[in-house]
Amino acid sequence: MAVAHAQTGGRFTLKGTVTDTSGTALPEATIMLLLPKDSSLVNFGRTAKDGTFEMKNLRRTTYIFKVSYVGYVPYQEIVDPKNQEVVDLGKAKMKVLQKELYEVVIKTARAPLSIRGDTVEFDAKAFKVPPGSSVEDLLRKLPGVQVDGDGNIRAQGEEIKRVTVDGKRFFGDDPKMATKNLPAEAINKVQVFNGKTEQAKATGVDDGKREKTLNLELKDSHKKGGFGKAVAGVGTDSRMEGKVSYNRFDEKQQFALLGFGNNTNQSGIARNDYQDFKGSQSFNWGDDGDFGFSSGRYYGGDDITIQPNWGGQGSEGFTKNWAGGANYNFDTKKTKLSTSYFYNSTRAITDVQTSSENFLTNDSYLTDGKNKTIAFTGNHRPAFRFEHNIDSLNTIILISNSRINGGDNEYTAEQRSYRNESMLTNQSTVNNLSDYNSFAMANLLLYRHKFKKKGRNFAASVGYNINNSDEDRHQNSVNLFLQDSTKNSVINQLQQTESTRGNFKGSLSFVEPFAKKFFWETFYNYSTRKDKVDRDVFDVEGNVDKVNPFLTRYYTNDFSYNRLGTSVRYSHKGLNLAMGLAGVQFDLRGKFALDESQQDMTRVDRTFKKLVPNVSLNYSLKNNKYVYAEYGLNVREPSITDLQPIVDNSNPLYIVEGNPDLIPQTTHNAYAGFNMFNPASFTNLYVNAYYNYNEDQIVYNRTISEDLVTTTKPMNISGGNNYGSYIGFGFPLKKTKATFGVNTGINFSNNLTYINNVKNETKTDGYNFGARLDLTPSDVFTLYTNANWNISDTKYSINTSQNQKIVNATYNAEMNIKMPKEIYFSGRLNYRSYKNDQFGFNQQVPILNLSVYKIVLKNKRGEVRLTANDVFKKNLGITQNANQNFYSERRVATLSRYFMLSFTYNMRGMTASVKRGPGFF
Repeated sequence: MAVAHAQTGGRFTLKGTVTDTSGTALPEATIMLLLPKDSSLVNFGRTAKDGTFEMKNLRRTTYIFKVSYVGYVPYQEIVDPKNQEVVDLGKAKMKVLQKELYEVVIKTARAPLSIRGDTVEFDAKAFKVPPGSSVEDLLRKLPGVQVDGDGNIRAQGEEIKRVTVDGKRFFGDDPKMATKNLPAEAINKVQVFNGKTEQAKATGVDDGKREKTLNLELKDSHKKGGFGKAVAGVGTDSRMEGKVSYNRFDEKQQFALLGFGNNTNQSGIARNDYQDFKGSQSFNWGDDGDFGFSSGRYYGGDDITIQPNWGGQGSEGFTKNWAGGANYNFDTKKTKLSTSYFYNSTRAITDVQTSSENFLTNDSYLTDGKNKTIAFTGNHRPAFRFEHNIDSLNTIILISNSRINGGDNEYTAEQRSYRNESMLTNQSTVNNLSDYNSFAMANLLLYRHKFKKKGRNFAASVGYNINNSDEDRHQNSVNLFLQDSTKNSVINQLQQTESTRGNFKGSLSFVEPFAKKFFWETFYNYSTRKDKVDRDVFDVEGNVDKVNPFLTRYYTNDFSYNRLGTSVRYSHKGLNLAMGLAGVQFDLRGKFALDESQQDMTRVDRTFKKLVPNVSLNYSLKNNKYVYAEYGLNVREPSITDLQPIVDNSNPLYIVEGNPDLIPQTTHNAYAGFNMFNPASFTNLYVNAYYNYNEDQIVYNRTISEDLVTTTKPMNISGGNNYGSYIGFGFPLKKTKATFGVNTGINFSNNLTYINNVKNETKTDGYNFGARLDLTPSDVFTLYTNANWNISDTKYSINTSQNQKIVNATYNAEMNIKMPKEIYFSGRLNYRSYKNDQFGFNQQVPILNLSVYKIVLKNKRGEVRLTANDVFKKNLGITQNANQNFYSERRVATLSRYFMLSFTYNMRGMTASVKRGPGFF
């Protein structure tokens, strides 16, 4: 017996069969082992097709064995293995859930997790996090869920596309707004599932496409009152931060407030977290109203308006940030209303040092410089979405998103160019000032009609977008040419630019089912856009402003787009196969002159036509396996600014020419992949491959003169391509305690361009490797680690001596420890390594942040925290890039070590007075 005990290492096996009361086996029931003292989850799995289960290598202690199955009362019993090597529970018989028992069962027999098909549901109470933690902290504890340092979420190996709160949008479509700003204690359950696309849900026709979705179900207690958080902090070097959030939810309504301010480079939003109001891209979640397959779609094209300056983008330089907003949702069976307003502003100071080497046919030249930007940008973003089901067959959706932006920018720079490493060829000093304002609005009205015949649908949409801007820019520069002083120039100019854009679009779609498993869709997309740009450039001489006839320009663009297409879809038992063809026509009409009053204007008048095919496969296999593939053809028309036969020499060192002979660029896109998730073992596998080939690609060819003046001109060239693959694999080393994941990817690209009329091929072979280990052994200790290695091997055809290999590596670790007396310790290390032997570049940047905090006040509502940021004082903004015919390095002076003392107060259970009548507020 002693020998047997030594061989098993004190471990045992648990097995049995799950059935109903009649003895019929229940396949794929969720089985769990919990510790009696705190109901923490130790192990989990699912029964086989015959209802049997077996859990091996279990530590010898007492457990609660629990089973959940849809439509049945959860089953549980105590398991005491004593000295047995195998514990056989026999038949665990489950009772059918009667309606009158539903409420009692839901509240008294909750399971830590439940698995139903592709849906995994977690009971938040079973995964303990420190008081005051956010939803993001909770997600890190859930099996199969990872959150990276930027807040991006992956579950079951796939990226989470959307996050909802009780099934409703929260601050628009940004997944991070909910996970970063809602408290973990407000969450009852977390559900992860494959959601259908908006179009599939609206039409009732499954297109086979899936979007990994995460839904946060609130506790009843947090639907009856308000809850929120307030944070205030002061630090060394005059650092300050403050943040406040308040939420109030009930069954039909959601209300949330958020505000913050700081000078610690925390912008709170990322550049791409909000719509940029470019045509159909301004609508998310399938609301774009552009029906039909993706090949040949039009996405807004020519970008002539003045874009907002994002300053430090939340990490570079030194920034002061202010932001605030409100979100309100109203949701009933027939009507859904979602509104939000958000304001953010950033004052950023960035000091940048740059260096680059530009490769010519048999030579190269060096450029170095430094620049400083002091910029302010402020953005108002109201958003509105209204959806109403008129009846069971008719639905209307109205969407309106806006951006009101204003800012100013002060830019100073010095730049020098050298030939043969030491011979100074030219240099320039720049001092520019600008003020700008812009207004953009995107509106869409969508109507859908379902016929009584299942699968027959009609949809129509109409949209109108506006994008207007104006800017005043003062340009001052001194440009010296050391080899030819006759080319020296001093520029002192005032540029006044006003641009307006109006874009009207509409789409129609009709879907007809036939032969039971087939659907035929016919669609039409139309868009017409009118642009007007009036740019006045004045040479400032003393107190006199003289019109510069070479740079002053007035032009109008009329662009129309038509796409008519049809596709046939086969849909049956998870298999979706679609084939389609569309005809696309672009019409570009432009005219330009010195000013609007001129009668004789130069005109651009071009029409382009193209046939675009599309083939797609989506196949949901059994046991949560998914195969997908698609081939399509995308067409990009030349921008009218590229087509204009004019020369822009506003920067004497960088001259831009147009080309009226450009034709549209065509890109062949093909990709395929396979996803697999085993809910019993929580193993996931993700594999994909892609290939893109360009015909008539629009590239910007460069001509560099003897005195190193660069002239660029757009031209068409064919042959550029890129292809690659990605593989990710994750599995638990020990369920609920340790998870390991690995990934690898390859990418091969070939970029073509002409340098001094010689064709250059830049081939880059990229290799990526990554690993991740998450350790959550107990409530008092967690450790999250990951590492990534990127190798980029670049070869140039015109100057092979400059071939180079860039090796970048990143290592991250985050550790959390719970100590006695409600004291917690947290540390985060980010170690980055940059290496390029060709240029002797070898830089290591270790960033260590440490914090210790204590929970205080009654009901654990307060937190006092001391934080040390960038302990080693090593923070540097470094980027290196190898592309086309140049290699560049960029270094930015960035906020470094500081210490912060902060206090957080958690507002919970704030209810309205009992004297007030019923109502939301």
